[in-house]
Amino acid sequence: MPWPVLDDEEVVRLTRNEVERQNTALQLIASENFASPAVLDATGSVFTNKYSEGYPGRRYYGGNQVVDEVEELARQRVCALFGADHANVQPHSGANANMAVYQALLEPGDTVLGLSLDHGGHLTHGSPVNASGLMYNFVGYRVTASDERIDMDEVMSLAQQHKPKLIVAGATAYPRMIDPAPYRKVADEVGALLMFDAAHIAGLIAGGVHPNPMDVVDIMTFTTHKTLRGPRGGCILTTSEHAAAIDKAVFPGQQGGPQEHAIAAKAVAFAEANTDEFKQYSAQIVANAAALAEVLGQEGFRLVSGGTDNHLMLLDLRTFDEELTGKEAQIVLDEAGITLNRNSIPDDPRSPFVTSGLRIGTPAVTTQGMAEPEMAEIGRLLAKCLRSRDDAAAVAGVREEVRTLCAPFAPYPDL
Repeated sequence: MPWPVLDDEEVVRLTRNEVERQNTALQLIASENFASPAVLDATGSVFTNKYSEGYPGRRYYGGNQVVDEVEELARQRVCALFGADHANVQPHSGANANMAVYQALLEPGDTVLGLSLDHGGHLTHGSPVNASGLMYNFVGYRVTASDERIDMDEVMSLAQQHKPKLIVAGATAYPRMIDPAPYRKVADEVGALLMFDAAHIAGLIAGGVHPNPMDVVDIMTFTTHKTLRGPRGGCILTTSEHAAAIDKAVFPGQQGGPQEHAIAAKAVAFAEANTDEFKQYSAQIVANAAALAEVLGQEGFRLVSGGTDNHLMLLDLRTFDEELTGKEAQIVLDEAGITLNRNSIPDDPRSPFVTSGLRIGTPAVTTQGMAEPEMAEIGRLLAKCLRSRDDAAAVAGVREEVRTLCAPFAPYPDL
């Protein structure tokens, strides 16, 4: 029976509107990026039709000969990219990947050490409203009040005091490099396993501008979008010792059938990341972040920790305008075509729904081909918009300037 002949004008219109938004506005959300046409093609491929519960060579359905090949290709490519013994490329997201690791390695109630959410950690690093915090005894370490950086002496002290079974390194809103080696020392001191959540910085690791955690950790999780610039999804890398437990936790422990269209796209992204061009791209992400941070500091914003070593920065809005909240700033900047997100700063006096800060990242604008000169213009436009936030005409004027800035750098001019 043929498919219905349907001209879905509503979805077509919305898709075109989203292409227009991405082509004509500044995408500064640190966890977003633009996937390549090859990744988009694989994501929309016929692999979406196949049910393939299980793993290559061990499926619960027939007809998986080709699917087995594409999943094995993704596993081989990502292991080579990061130097891992084993990979599980089935997690639907980074959160799923993290929870699968916990299920594989922990018992409910076990103690885990992770970065506190309000100091840059992720929901799955023990937030009390997340399954990680509900099922396990997370102890949070924080950044210092003086330099707003992770204090490894405090991490060691907490580890000695609480004797965690697992230590989680990594962050979602931390603008400095996280060296995995000192965490290994702490883990060895207390007999803990070590996991690195590299969701945000996987692309920087692949590009050689951040230390590779797989040299020292037991497990590394990450998302395949963000700086890695692949499809939305997750991945787990591990030593051979934990491979079987990890695979069992992902399926059947956490998920049913894998999304093989996404896995095919992951294979494409892993190949793209293993190129000289990607290394150049990763270095430019970091250079752009440093340039943008410098301009924003000149405009009167306080940079949490004084700057950035990676792809993102946190702005404390109070030095720019004491009354301006992250929520208000996010809304008015979006109206001007500058998309980013409000974010708590360490020891933020405002609620997580309001915040005193903004999180800004450079992966997407770097993919577009923007460099240091454009970062200077972005910083100027951002500050101009916030200074004129009560003037609708001025905000509309910034929107037109943003449109002009983006015109030569449209990521999808032919879509």
